[in-house]
Amino acid sequence: MSMYVVKRSGKSESVHFDKITSRVRKLCYGLDPKYVEPVVIAQKVIQGVYPGVTTVELDELAAQTAASFATQHPDYSILAARISVSNLHKMTNKLFSEVVTAFREYVHPKTGAPAPLISQEVYDVVMEHRDTLDAAVLHDRDFEFDYFGFKTLEKSYLLKLHGKIAERPQHMLMRVAVGIHLGDIPRVIETYNLLSEKYFTHATPTLFNAGTPNPQMSSCFLLCMKADSIEGIYDTLKDCAIISKYAGGIGLSISNIRASQSYIRGTNGTSNGIVPMLRVFNNTARYVDQGGGKRKGSIATYLEPWHADVFNFLDLRKNHGNEMERARDLFYALWIPDLFMQRVQGNGNWTLMCPNECPGLSDCWGEEFNELYERYEMEGKGRKTIKAQSLWFAILDSQVETGTPYMLFKDHCNRKSNQKNLGTIKSSNLCTEIVEYTAPDEIAVCNLASINLSKFATPASDYSGETGNFDLNKLKEISEVVTRNLNRVIDRNFYPVEAARKSNMRHRPIGIGVQGLADAFMILKIAFDSPEARQLNKDIFEAIYFGACNASCELAKDEEPYETYDGSPASQGILQYDMWDVTPSDRWDWAGLKERIAQHGMRNSLLLAPMPTASTAQILGNNESTEPFTSNLYNRRVLAGEFTVVNKHLLRELTSRGLWTSSVRNRIIADGGSIQNVPEIPKEIRAVYKTVWEISQRIILDMAAERGAYICQSQSLNVHMAEPNSSKMTSMHFHAWKKGLKTGT
Repeated sequence: MSMYVVKRSGKSESVHFDKITSRVRKLCYGLDPKYVEPVVIAQKVIQGVYPGVTTVELDELAAQTAASFATQHPDYSILAARISVSNLHKMTNKLFSEVVTAFREYVHPKTGAPAPLISQEVYDVVMEHRDTLDAAVLHDRDFEFDYFGFKTLEKSYLLKLHGKIAERPQHMLMRVAVGIHLGDIPRVIETYNLLSEKYFTHATPTLFNAGTPNPQMSSCFLLCMKADSIEGIYDTLKDCAIISKYAGGIGLSISNIRASQSYIRGTNGTSNGIVPMLRVFNNTARYVDQGGGKRKGSIATYLEPWHADVFNFLDLRKNHGNEMERARDLFYALWIPDLFMQRVQGNGNWTLMCPNECPGLSDCWGEEFNELYERYEMEGKGRKTIKAQSLWFAILDSQVETGTPYMLFKDHCNRKSNQKNLGTIKSSNLCTEIVEYTAPDEIAVCNLASINLSKFATPASDYSGETGNFDLNKLKEISEVVTRNLNRVIDRNFYPVEAARKSNMRHRPIGIGVQGLADAFMILKIAFDSPEARQLNKDIFEAIYFGACNASCELAKDEEPYETYDGSPASQGILQYDMWDVTPSDRWDWAGLKERIAQHGMRNSLLLAPMPTASTAQILGNNESTEPFTSNLYNRRVLAGEFTVVNKHLLRELTSRGLWTSSVRNRIIADGGSIQNVPEIPKEIRAVYKTVWEISQRIILDMAAERGAYICQSQSLNVHMAEPNSSKMTSMHFHAWKKGLKTGT
């Protein structure tokens, strides 16, 4: 039976093994010929050929085959991406301006109505500067993505026409740059180049929506219940639904909602408490997904531990029990005052209260909270008095079973906030890195971007900890660019609800995070828990904070300070590290910066907020955020199937030393991705490639606190315990609290 292939033009021709080999070989430039063998890929592809197979299918098969060889050498992942990218390039228009025109002129095939995917404003800018922008797009940079990064873009990020991807990764990045800066072409080109060179990335909603008719570019929205009434609850629910529709993650404070059995004056009845209400929010999160099926709606609800319904709150995600008392699609967090931690530590009593009977507790913090809470206790207004530790152990049980509630420390969040002049901060967000003021008429918003730390590390030649280099000056410059960009995002953003626009324009908070901290340490050949890594961890965040403060001050000079700047700690010469009683290094001119801030102010109330970076780190090929690697070997699932992936830094190290043998590979697989029990691997390499399970979690918390002095919001933080028990978990939580962390674990 003769085998023939159908080309993209629709013509048929015979299948030629040599042609397949030649196509793969052309894409192997710069890859290690000792490991990457085009003939082997071609042989596997030929086995999957059938009469009438398309060239598109052949390319996909070749890419999947190359990806399946990635456990032999990381260059195979690069080759897999190149095949996929080359395939996309053959199916898409090259010129950015023509792609934008097609998006602008799109007509919905079923309704026949115009359905433009690009805003008029962005289209006009692109048409006016089409030659400049078309020339600036460097398509070869698409080949810099690894296979899993490219597949992530392909699945969710690149815009489609008629169900087919019509945008290349470089087009997307230019769309984002124009969407942010519009007619400021030098800034557009600067942003495009830094994005495409992978120095930083904007957050997922910005990549999704920049340049579109409804450019909702914000990641996080924080709300408090508008009122403890049917009107207040359902107004808040509607806001949550609208925000979810436009791909926003939500943090919601519910501490002011009356507890069950509380009196309702309007009907002379009693309240059912927070559980039935949260089931309604749960169903809304399920129904309203983010942007029509891209991501399920995400809502984290925050409750203070004095609330009388707290035990029911802890059960909401559990797998057993009465279904009418479960709401498993929400996430849960506790907003914990210091007083509760002190009572647990001293094995004291704890009084549960209803906010309807003991008002004002969620509106104050610190000594003011302590006095009010203890006054209600003395007056006998509480519902029930229990041992603080009985609630504590219920919290730990819930964490072991469900992973929630997250624990955030209310007093640390308020004490160390540059927004403390606005009022009491009542919650964080889904990922626990955003800490912003909310009010019934203000929905806090945060626009995010993350800096790729692996870009600033020059590889070390040995394991002494002294031969690599990390470019802190360049890092500071990138932080300044990101700060300017996020300010433009605030200005250009589409706000789903007016209360969000009002808040963002008044306070202008931004959230700069990082990804690839663990990758940077590996490039520098230093262990995650080494003194060198701990020092660099501090230096990195000091540089980012200095750059962000400097750029925010420059913007205030050119425009004006944010509206509520007066009365803030920054307006009194107090920056984040001052609130931690930390003295910064003398690398940067902090005294000069404070003088400039005193003169010009700041454009933003908040600047740093290291977020999880789950999707964008995959796009750029980094480990997430500030996290250590959880394993040196893991499975990645994409639409084409599941692939085994090996830590690329380790793989390069072992292949260069001739240590990547089948016996070593099998031993690592048997040990679940650990290399600590592989004697062939030198000790200094094993130290650098410890997984999170092999690093002291106390050190993880210490490093979070050490960089925390330069983080004016908070930080997403995971702690890993193979065999958690109440003693270990109590020790961990109290260590985080005593270290002054805003986000516990």
